[in-house]
Amino acid sequence: MREETATVGARAGSGGAVPHRVAVLALDGVLALDLGIPVQVFTALPAEGYEMTLCGRTAGPVPTSSGFDLTAAAGLEAVRRADTVVVPGYAPHLRELPADVLGALAEAHARGCRLVSVCTGAFALAAAGVLDGCTATTHWLYADELAERHPRVSVDARVLYVDEGRVLTSAGVAAGIDLCLHLVRRDLGAAAANEVARTMVAAPHRDGGQAQYIRRPLAENADGGTLAATRQWALDHLHEPLTVRRLAAHAHMAPRTFARHFAAESGTTPLRWLLAARIDRARELLETTGLTVDQVAGRCGLGSPSNLRLHFRRALGTSPTAYRAAFVPPRTRGR
Repeated sequence: MREETATVGARAGSGGAVPHRVAVLALDGVLALDLGIPVQVFTALPAEGYEMTLCGRTAGPVPTSSGFDLTAAAGLEAVRRADTVVVPGYAPHLRELPADVLGALAEAHARGCRLVSVCTGAFALAAAGVLDGCTATTHWLYADELAERHPRVSVDARVLYVDEGRVLTSAGVAAGIDLCLHLVRRDLGAAAANEVARTMVAAPHRDGGQAQYIRRPLAENADGGTLAATRQWALDHLHEPLTVRRLAAHAHMAPRTFARHFAAESGTTPLRWLLAARIDRARELLETTGLTVDQVAGRCGLGSPSNLRLHFRRALGTSPTAYRAAFVPPRTRGR
């Protein structure tokens, strides 16, 4: 899952730059929690370049699935002028949507707008033809229905989210947080995404390829606790050599037992989690410091500049130098 960087061309406040317009489309029966995620994320940093509009089919009251109405500030005209459109989940998700809604989504896609869904919002994108030929995901409970109803969509029910460049889809609820933070990271960098995560008391980075369905999301070890303390310890020691054996020793577990509990709790392996954490740390250091690429490689635990470049290219499709150039004003860059 390779990222594109710098989708938001310039940050608000940098000489009156044009903001990146985000339209969150609330369809009738919208799931309130799914809706709240993009609204919260894209308004968390008002000076960083996003202008968020809550819209519906028409401006005015929109019924939620929870029995109360919310008020949309705009109608489908907001979709037609947006740079990013987010469709939260809605119920019932198998109903036919109005032609003007599907037309607005299809037109947005045709003109190059970025389209994003949370949970069952993927059914709206699929009905508009936006997901044809793409890999997509939705809540694991509804993945079979999405695949059956839309055979031209390759549905992956295992993952938290899928980034296809201009089309992105996520699983349910918390995975919507992961996807929206991924968008901020893609647009504005790791430092901005981590700041938003801190304001939401959310995990700063979960790779989209992590497992969506975890049987024991709070898997307990032999002492009755989770591995959160060990993960935090690892984040504090990323610059050091870290192996599964060393992480297991911190957790007071045998390595094989630790690896099994780690996967059950986080949906990924310890080494894959470590690599993602190190790349995220490297991104933040490149954005916020003048450290050289050699120094960044050492600080994040990737060792050598060549190793850093290799993993950057695999994960992000770019080099550390190009990444820094995309996110850091020239006067603040290191060598």
